[in-house]
Amino acid sequence: MDLDLSGRHALVCGASEGIGRAAAHELALLGADVTLLARRAATLEEVAAGLPVRDGQQHGFITADMAQTEALRARAEALATARPVHVLVNNTAGPPGGPAYTATEDAFLEAFRRHLLANQALVQALLPGMRAANWGRIVNVVSTSVREPIPNLGVSNTIRGAVAGWAKTLSRELAPFGVTVNNVLPGYTETGRIEQIVRDRAAATGKPAEAILEAMRANVPAGRFAAPAEIGGVVAFLASPAAGYINGVSLAVDGGRMQSI
Repeated sequence: MDLDLSGRHALVCGASEGIGRAAAHELALLGADVTLLARRAATLEEVAAGLPVRDGQQHGFITADMAQTEALRARAEALATARPVHVLVNNTAGPPGGPAYTATEDAFLEAFRRHLLANQALVQALLPGMRAANWGRIVNVVSTSVREPIPNLGVSNTIRGAVAGWAKTLSRELAPFGVTVNNVLPGYTETGRIEQIVRDRAAATGKPAEAILEAMRANVPAGRFAAPAEIGGVVAFLASPAAGYINGVSLAVDGGRMQSI
């Protein structure tokens, strides 16, 4: 199986922690040169220094805020001008919890900007390099909510669905250029996002956090949450040459929690 990404350049968003950090590590293990993107330079410097290095791999980082669309686009264009990017991992923290009917207009707009508009700006900035190489991988870290909405995540459910529709459309448009577009749908994963969800549910129900965690684990046939590396490994596989004929899919990595096919 051809998993070799030597000579390829990957940009991983939200790479300071959690799934983004794990995906960056897995891509580096496959031989890619990895550029990390997030807001905290000191943290990114530490993460970049800890990435695997072999055969002259070069890793680095850029700082940007996913909500600042034009500044994000400019940073990505500058990066791609210095060296074309072949793998883009779109990943950013999910919106705050709460019902959809109580969410403000600004909450929807902010989430739309941080997710769909940021993804679009990055694709437009990096696509020329992918087209020139006739090879590219765009992997979006989304959520199982694109198939089964998650209670008390009204804004997130809405925006994640929009991203999934955008990605499916893009996959058909970009396939003739050798570029694939796929979504990874993580289930419950041991990241800061789980902590946020538990806090929100505790506040909404009055139940203790441990009881909520126990109920969440009981809802997963595997009986546990995913480690970030288990999601990162799937991201890296979809970026590999071996996954070249996988396009336009939304792949759940959830321990069997979803009941839909």
